[in-house]
Amino acid sequence: MPKSYDVCIRGAGVVGRTLALLLARERFRVALVNDPAAQESGPADVRAYALNAASHALLESLRCWPDPEHATAVLHMHVCGDHGGELHFDAAAQQVPALAWIADVPALQARLAEALRYQPQVEQVDGAVDAALTVVCEGRGSRSREELGVRWDASPYSQTAVAARIIGTLAHEQTARQWFSADGILALLPLGGAQGKEMAVVWSVTPERATELLAHSEQVFAGELAHASGGCLGALQMHGERRAWPLQLACAERWCGPMAGAAGAESAWVLAGDAAHTVHPLSGQGLNLGLGDVQALARLLAARGSWRGLGDLRLLRRYERERKSALLPMRLTTDALALLFARPEATVQSLRNWGMQGFDRSGPLKHWMARQAMNTDPAASFAAFQGNTVP
Repeated sequence: MPKSYDVCIRGAGVVGRTLALLLARERFRVALVNDPAAQESGPADVRAYALNAASHALLESLRCWPDPEHATAVLHMHVCGDHGGELHFDAAAQQVPALAWIADVPALQARLAEALRYQPQVEQVDGAVDAALTVVCEGRGSRSREELGVRWDASPYSQTAVAARIIGTLAHEQTARQWFSADGILALLPLGGAQGKEMAVVWSVTPERATELLAHSEQVFAGELAHASGGCLGALQMHGERRAWPLQLACAERWCGPMAGAAGAESAWVLAGDAAHTVHPLSGQGLNLGLGDVQALARLLAARGSWRGLGDLRLLRRYERERKSALLPMRLTTDALALLFARPEATVQSLRNWGMQGFDRSGPLKHWMARQAMNTDPAASFAAFQGNTVP
């Protein structure tokens, strides 16, 4: 006799696995489809995620937070413009334990995989199965989204992200650094714990420049990084391979709908994470938005009335409206910043650097913006998860 599932999750990356654990905690029967592209990439994986306070609290609640050497707290943030503009943020000044945490991707994936092994409500399967609700978490290149006929509204940036790992001769001092320049947007994110010297690199440059950087030897690439970062970490040494991918601002036209041809009771599909939206990596908010999606979806499913099915489109459209509203400010902000710093005109350069300097001295405004970016009120989200009801 075939098994019965409440939810089928397509995509076993960080977002899909987190949703599986959240739903299992609410006693839903979950099928998690193993996606070969989302399996652990091993020690050669150079990706790292910037996680805010809400994501930290969520993963802690699932007992999936990586060990300290794999999730480095950011105590300071230094942002430089191309002509003297600077911004400084400090965790002590914001009265928070960290501005963000930089998590190593393989370590985070491993903790989620370990938690799933001990969760009897989740069964990992090799292909899609029938369920009242299908959640697509396959990433921006989602095949399921395409099969469902959902339009993917994408606006490519004329930039490619180059990711790498480096080790400096100087400690990073738990400082995240970012440079906006004519050569692109460079971010160095601290790894390896409080005393570490390793940094994750995300360098957003033109496609032509990305081709050059990927073709360089390790020594030449490290030298270019040292020059672009002003030697702040001393001499640099490459650690691992380089990866690259084109950047785009994108959003699915629809995030939910009925599951055509499904047998049995009312069933539906819904999108989450990068399958629903992508933003420029300059904000470091991509995974935070995805985890916000699955937390909101799990909350609404758990709090629905007993008479309401999991495939109820009224319920799923409420999730879509809530998450699109949360996504809009981040989309507008990151897109505006990416376009602003892509402008080469001298007058624009002067104005944007003057604006950075003014914002750095703005006091309450700077404090408010920092709190928004950190999402430092996860308690409200968890209170809602426990007590929210769906009309």
